[in-house]
Amino acid sequence: MDLDVFVNAHRSEWDRLDHLLHRGRRLTGAEADELVDLYQLTATHLSLIQSSAPDALLIARLTQLVARARSTVTGTRRASWRDAARFLTAGFPAAVYRSRNWWIPTAVLSTLLAALVGWWIGTHPEVQSAIAAPDDLRRMTSPGGEYETYYSSHPAASFAAQVWTNNAQAAAMCLVLGAFLCVPVIWILFLNVLNLGVGIGLMSSAGRLDTFLGLILPHGLLELTAVFVAAGTGLRLGWTVIDPGPYTRRTALAQQGRAAIGMAIGLALILFVSGVIEGFVTPSGLPTWARIAIGIAAELAFLAYVYILGGRAARTGDSGDIAGSERSAELPVAA
Repeated sequence: MDLDVFVNAHRSEWDRLDHLLHRGRRLTGAEADELVDLYQLTATHLSLIQSSAPDALLIARLTQLVARARSTVTGTRRASWRDAARFLTAGFPAAVYRSRNWWIPTAVLSTLLAALVGWWIGTHPEVQSAIAAPDDLRRMTSPGGEYETYYSSHPAASFAAQVWTNNAQAAAMCLVLGAFLCVPVIWILFLNVLNLGVGIGLMSSAGRLDTFLGLILPHGLLELTAVFVAAGTGLRLGWTVIDPGPYTRRTALAQQGRAAIGMAIGLALILFVSGVIEGFVTPSGLPTWARIAIGIAAELAFLAYVYILGGRAARTGDSGDIAGSERSAELPVAA
């Protein structure tokens, strides 16, 4: 293709499209139809130039022109407070509810594994000695030791912010890395379970398991639930790569991926609540039963939120994905 001839033949069409996009008033019906036709024609021209006679400056100009025309033709939609409210009251809890068959088994198996690791460490002194020297173990598990002072070693506000950031990053990694055939998610989950099991084992061997549970349960119930939801969703995303169901792999992965991104935002809010509890309630002077009661109340509130609001939204067809009108058309394929 002779690029100079092509440019001379179509420059007037591009200039006309640019002129229509710069109009300060509303377009007439005829002008709107002309803009649509010129947009489609210019998009075709851009494709031809990119494949046959690449010219960086011309491609940049036409790319910008096509993008502006697409925005004008398809319209733009701005997020509103109503969208945020719908996400919090329907989209997010519906996504969590619909993925319950993944995160509930993940939570049960992880809890059992943590208990098993804790029992193994707590009943085998040789394993404890492999973890740390006896003096270090006493320093960690004794009254006023590292397990207890950990929650009050920093100002409550900064500690809560630090905990929230770390947990939100772990949850986001579970959600994002799930697409890599589940392996990274399983590894992240294993590390969390191992840390919990070590704490259970060492504190139980020192006869202070009740103290450990009194420290971990106020915030840990909600925190671990959020991590399990993230891990279960990540595993579901990874399984979608293996078995996309009645859709193409790309379409199915896009559906689950968009819902997972929304869940990352929602879980960050849930983890913020658990971080506040960990920063202000766990190290507080409240009686142990009161601290645990706050943790149980937060956990029950989250489960009610998921099963009541989320269940209702899921039954009406909400999946946590963006609205159907904002997605490209999707056609099922033969299984």
